[in-house]
Amino acid sequence: MSDIYTEIKNDHDNHRLLLDKLVQTEGDSPERARLFAELKEDVTAHADAEEQTFYAALIAKPGAQEQARHSVAEHKDAADLIEELEDTDFSSPGWLATARKLCDELKHHMDEEEEDVFELGRKLIPADEADKLGTDFRNRKKKELAA
Repeated sequence: MSDIYTEIKNDHDNHRLLLDKLVQTEGDSPERARLFAELKEDVTAHADAEEQTFYAALIAKPGAQEQARHSVAEHKDAADLIEELEDTDFSSPGWLATARKLCDELKHHMDEEEEDVFELGRKLIPADEADKLGTDFRNRKKKELAA
């Protein structure tokens, strides 16, 4: 059983690998389509589960609302870019430019979470609650992926 921080970090490590591979692809290739579909599915399920567990717990803590809302807003920005990529022809030069923007924004978001938000969470969320949130996150993400 992992705490919420470990669960999120493990997903982030996978997302960074997928993003790096995705921006290396060219044209309307099966590899680009596969990597994009995998990234979209996992990032979307991750963000939903994270908002329902970790960010819901943080928003309930005095002094954490602003940071939590900022991070949730970044999820919306990433979702908008993913939607833009879905609506753009994979062979378009604009597709790769948008994918690079998504890569930069998601990496910034993940770094910020791991450095700032985790620190805030560790100050405000007791360890036993962080363990429960880790289990809740994992279960919610599985439900999102199965839906």
